[in-house]
Amino acid sequence: MKPTKRFFFNERAILSVIVVNLVVIFLQESGVENSVMSILDIMCTLVFTVEMLVKHREFGLRGYWRDGWNILDGTVTLLSLPSLLVYFLPGIYGMKIFSVLRALRVFKSFRTVRHFPNIKEIWGGFKLAMRQSAGFLVGYVVVIVVVAMFNSALFGRQAPEYFGTPLDSIYAVFQLFTVEGWYEIPNAVVGNMQSLWTHVIRAYFCLLLIGGGIIGMSLINSIFVDALAADNNDEVKRQLDDITQRMNENQRQLESRIEELKKLLSEK
Repeated sequence: MKPTKRFFFNERAILSVIVVNLVVIFLQESGVENSVMSILDIMCTLVFTVEMLVKHREFGLRGYWRDGWNILDGTVTLLSLPSLLVYFLPGIYGMKIFSVLRALRVFKSFRTVRHFPNIKEIWGGFKLAMRQSAGFLVGYVVVIVVVAMFNSALFGRQAPEYFGTPLDSIYAVFQLFTVEGWYEIPNAVVGNMQSLWTHVIRAYFCLLLIGGGIIGMSLINSIFVDALAADNNDEVKRQLDDITQRMNENQRQLESRIEELKKLLSEK
């Protein structure tokens, strides 16, 4: 493999370029703009682009985009390419679309994810956790939508900023369930109301907080964490099964030898 080609397949070398580019983007977004920063950003983007082209030539179009990490790298690289236009055509930076495209450079930082230790095992555990907790998550979302529609019908006039529309109401209920704004929202509904309904409404929102927020979110966390740990438990279980199988085989061999000894003794 040629030295230049070897460079683009060297994970440490590419990681070094990613770190340099991350520092450059951080400094630029912090207001440090000069020719050195611009040149470094352009060079890093070109390195990522050439890396993508070299791997396309090595693996082919289908082979490259079949790998999940290449999908991440390729997508981030393609999103960052339009930002180069700002350097060569400075006048277009004032256009909103190009300022947005320039902001997409920050997604190049996602390339560091693939270099995290044990990232494949972590990602596999995450997908397993999502599959196992998907049913409960869907049910939780349904509960949020139903409660939001109910609250929108009841309190849409009293607190239109929270329950004026179904979408506003969904966001407000989500805030409640995540223990965010748990007292501002009922206070906005109650307002200056002075009656028995004040206590009823506050009690109702307290029940929502306890049921959907404290209990509901705790269940989601426990199910998700348990599913994440299930992969490790499966490995331990496989090891125990393997040990048990070996012990059973040894026991059968021992019993067989004992029977042979008994036969020999009886013959004598």
